[in-house]
Amino acid sequence: MLGVKGQMLNKQRAFGDKLPYRARCPRAPRVVATAAVHDLAKTETTPRRVVVTGMGVVSCLGHEHEEFYNNLLAGKSGISYIEGFNASDYTTRFAGEIKSLDCTGYISKKFEKRVDAVIKYIIVAGKKALGDAGLAWDGPALKDLNRMRCGTLIGTAMGGMTSFANAVEALETAGYRKMNPFCIPFAITNMGGAMLAMDLGFMGPNYSISTACATGNYCILSAAEHIKRGDADLMLAGAGDAAIIPSGIGGFIACKALSKRNDDPASASRPWDTNRDGFVMGEGAAVLVLEEYEHAKARGAPIYAEYVGGALTCDAHHMTEPQPEGKGVIMCLERALASSGVSAEDVNYVNAHATSTQAGDMAEYRAINRVFNHEQLRMNSTKSMIGHLLGGAGAVEAVAAIKAIQTGWLHPTINLHDPENGVDPVRVVAGVKQHHPVKVALSNSFGFGGHNSCIMFRGPPQ
Repeated sequence: MLGVKGQMLNKQRAFGDKLPYRARCPRAPRVVATAAVHDLAKTETTPRRVVVTGMGVVSCLGHEHEEFYNNLLAGKSGISYIEGFNASDYTTRFAGEIKSLDCTGYISKKFEKRVDAVIKYIIVAGKKALGDAGLAWDGPALKDLNRMRCGTLIGTAMGGMTSFANAVEALETAGYRKMNPFCIPFAITNMGGAMLAMDLGFMGPNYSISTACATGNYCILSAAEHIKRGDADLMLAGAGDAAIIPSGIGGFIACKALSKRNDDPASASRPWDTNRDGFVMGEGAAVLVLEEYEHAKARGAPIYAEYVGGALTCDAHHMTEPQPEGKGVIMCLERALASSGVSAEDVNYVNAHATSTQAGDMAEYRAINRVFNHEQLRMNSTKSMIGHLLGGAGAVEAVAAIKAIQTGWLHPTINLHDPENGVDPVRVVAGVKQHHPVKVALSNSFGFGGHNSCIMFRGPPQ
């Protein structure tokens, strides 16, 4: 007769044999955490600082952060006609679409064909970020980490839309018995980060946040707080989305949110321009490796930037429209400054949310200028070149903000030919890149439902 422990173990083995995508984790992590280490993290009296030691990106302008930022500095547009489905009857026929992604070495061929695109983007970006941090996902350095103190906080606004759409189609045409057994796991918003954690053996905090287009910032801010509190020493933080499918494009057309500049897609996303007519859909993902400073130093990790702080507020105004006077945004910016101890004068670069919508662009512009009213301030819109990645926007734009700190160059806001009244072309980096040593970079993201968020970075600790 088996004891209780033996019965439970057999049940776990039986269940594990049926789990998909390496849920059984053949390379079991070597757990080296002890109660003493955990207690030490809880009783530390010095503030725990958070640094960025790795970045991974999947975008229409490249799948390495160097390539991605170089294309941004060159003012290259990643917006083109949609090829993933026949959009000829749609009033918007273009997007910041990812045409191809080589997943070799990151996802097995079997699961590359099965998983939803958003999960694929998240896993590839996450593993690229780890490699960039000197922790190749299948290498010895990662195995030497205490993975009980490593976590994953990666979100998505829309979830696995393709998986869900395919399941609905199967249900309507052939009945529920023909639905893919993976349709629910691959559609829910937490699964990208969960599957990544399974591959890595990360046993720390693991969940997702979904706050529409503010998702990326919410995830990064929350992950940093876990490190500050001592819950983890390393967190993978970011977001992604893959909504360039018929229901995604059609849904935003129904909202009257998308540009219809089908004659010239590359010029369609034009933040702060008087002729803007809506945003352009993008897709992709980005993941940051956030790490406690002393932990990063001890392993000789590269440090790109230090996370300074941020804030989250709500407009409490309208489902899709911003509060006209920018009250929620202003409160968010002011709270970020207050909580981090950074002065408004030290923030000299803002990666703006700036989606190319009529109401949103100017409300944000006025709010930024009210809080950071000094001549050295510069801002730009990454969305002018890659479109709006929805939940993934904040994470990808965080990479752009950190690259600005690293390089000392700000990418241009393209397609800004006729600025709105009051918009300073120099301040918004119109047309060409600007050399601009960045003291503190702030990145804004706002989402449907009135979600406001901002996060801040500065150079590596001295």
